[in-house]
Amino acid sequence: MISFNYETDFKLADEKLYAEWISKVISSELRNEGDINYIFCDDEYLIEINQQYLNHDTLTDIISFDYSIGNELHGDVFVSVERVRDNAVDFNVDFEEELRRVMIHGILHYCGYKDKTTEDEKVMRAKEEEKMQMFHVKQN
Repeated sequence: MISFNYETDFKLADEKLYAEWISKVISSELRNEGDINYIFCDDEYLIEINQQYLNHDTLTDIISFDYSIGNELHGDVFVSVERVRDNAVDFNVDFEEELRRVMIHGILHYCGYKDKTTEDEKVMRAKEEEKMQMFHVKQN
């Protein structure tokens, strides 16, 4: 089950559409959907998570905690809406496009994709693009 939680004023316009898209992405990677929680927050909230659990003292747009069991995906995906807005401006893309990229990035990590090396990052970017295209496909 995909759930959306808010620790900031932001709210997704159509949670059902996003949940259906994420479910479809999970299926397309031949994985089973478990409990996936998205927590939308601000920079301050996310930097506290970053410091407390990862010992990092940097701003980031997403932190995902993977609790998957085998092929069944479970996890918490924390998204800084502030950081996504700033990144959208920096990358000259629409806020919603950058938000979808970040949201699906966490799911792709749960599917085993990495982004620490240049080669892994190329694969991750290609997968993000592929999965973002699925958002526009009519959901059943």
